[in-house]
Amino acid sequence: MSRIGKLPVPVPAGVDITVSGALVTVKGPKGSLEHNVPAPINIAQEDAQLVVSRPDDERNSRALHGLTRTLIANMITGVTQGYEKKLEIVGTGYRVVAKGSGLEFALGFSHPVVIEPPAGVTFAVESPTKFSVSGIDKQQVGEVAANIRKIRKPEPYKGKGVRYAGENVRRKVGKAGK
Repeated sequence: MSRIGKLPVPVPAGVDITVSGALVTVKGPKGSLEHNVPAPINIAQEDAQLVVSRPDDERNSRALHGLTRTLIANMITGVTQGYEKKLEIVGTGYRVVAKGSGLEFALGFSHPVVIEPPAGVTFAVESPTKFSVSGIDKQQVGEVAANIRKIRKPEPYKGKGVRYAGENVRRKVGKAGK
């Protein structure tokens, strides 16, 4: 039995969960999310918690059991607290400026790079070198943050580029360091 999958998902007060067939809809103070549950997995609502179960021990069912439970738990966390990824920019002349709802980056290219947020994602600029991506969908927030980081990844010699806050960039020794 999956150690993660067999744990019931607690449903906090203020969160409304609707299970209709394979569709699970979670509504909370920050918004609404829905997830289509794959075929062999069953979801039952008992009191103030959700129980995710699987009918058999086939490989596919075992793989989807813990995944489905975690995705639903992430949806509940998203509509109550939300998710946020903090990023920072390292490099001389590299900066970020809020332009409307989007961001404008100066990352050493011949042109500024403008990023518009997709629906459900917001940007916040704390300083010219620190900003954050936030929203209720964990996967979407992570993907937007990864795409921004991809514009100018931290390079290994000087460490210049866009990185996650607290990310450790492995440094290489340059030509002179033999």
